[in-house]
Amino acid sequence: MSATSEIATPAPNPAHRPADHPPVMSGNIGVLLVNLGTPDATDATSVRTYLREFLSDKRVIEEDTLVWKFVLNCIVLPFRPKRKGQDYEKIWNRDKNESPLKTITRSQAEKLAAVVEPLGKRVVVDWAMRYGNPSIASRLDDLVARGCERILIVPLYPQYAAATSATVCDEVFRALMKMRWQPAIRVAPPWHDDPVYIDAVASSLEAELARLPFKPDVVLASFHGIPKHYFLKGDPYFCHCSKTVRLLRDRLGLDDRKLMLTFQSRFGRAEWLQPYTDMTVKRLAKEGVKNLAVITPGFAADCLETLEEIAGENAEYFKHAGGENFAAIPCLNDSEAGMRVIWAVVLRELKGWV
Repeated sequence: MSATSEIATPAPNPAHRPADHPPVMSGNIGVLLVNLGTPDATDATSVRTYLREFLSDKRVIEEDTLVWKFVLNCIVLPFRPKRKGQDYEKIWNRDKNESPLKTITRSQAEKLAAVVEPLGKRVVVDWAMRYGNPSIASRLDDLVARGCERILIVPLYPQYAAATSATVCDEVFRALMKMRWQPAIRVAPPWHDDPVYIDAVASSLEAELARLPFKPDVVLASFHGIPKHYFLKGDPYFCHCSKTVRLLRDRLGLDDRKLMLTFQSRFGRAEWLQPYTDMTVKRLAKEGVKNLAVITPGFAADCLETLEEIAGENAEYFKHAGGENFAAIPCLNDSEAGMRVIWAVVLRELKGWV
């Protein structure tokens, strides 16, 4: 069941429709939150299905060569799913039998639906995953079936990248290509420098640091990386991440030695955006930093990259290199501050529609 299955109800036939006109759902406005995606389960087959869809996207891996196809089909897909499945096992939500990313994104949609309720039953909120389930196409079909003639797409990425925000648009318009009666579409732009977002990240960090039993010597702001040549081709992602961190430094009163920008999750042999998070964590520990905290402001919800890669792997790197205390600060998720950001974005983009 979608986040707001009871919000939209068939409207009575307007006066201009003939008395014998069949009932038609119309006049509603949809809001679709979209996050990256997740496998349906932790077994190798489920993870392989997810990775095949993800790594076959030309926005994610732009290299379309026989060499890459060989690597993907003969090395990555046969061997990587089992190992990644074990990583997912460490963070899996066993109560709901799903990944935390799916749990949190659903909750974000449900809380947003409650917040937009005063706008009237015309606004219908739903959620989807770019890769995996629920798919974008299935949720768009459902929104249209519930009478949504206008739909706002909200890619849950504060910083724009072709490999994230743009591929959401690609999939949305692929779905529209199959529709005879297409809804009007808006896509929310990134909010990397929105004051509401900056204040939410900063205030959340301050609150989390106040609860720690130690004071960090350094805070890392770790973002998911992209290959460097994507940036050189014109992708604004590095600039967006840099501006976010600059604004956070201003808001928190920290300099570039106390709040550092790094990039994580690199894949393959190509050079990615630097400095790398894992190498920075090791270097800081070896240089004598004993207390470290990491925030991940590029993620709207905690996921494998934050819960396992940062809180697990990088915490181990830090301590093995001589560090003592490590804290992975939660994402905004469906917290009050996080929902304030999503609500601000949605309300801004719905202007003129509601």
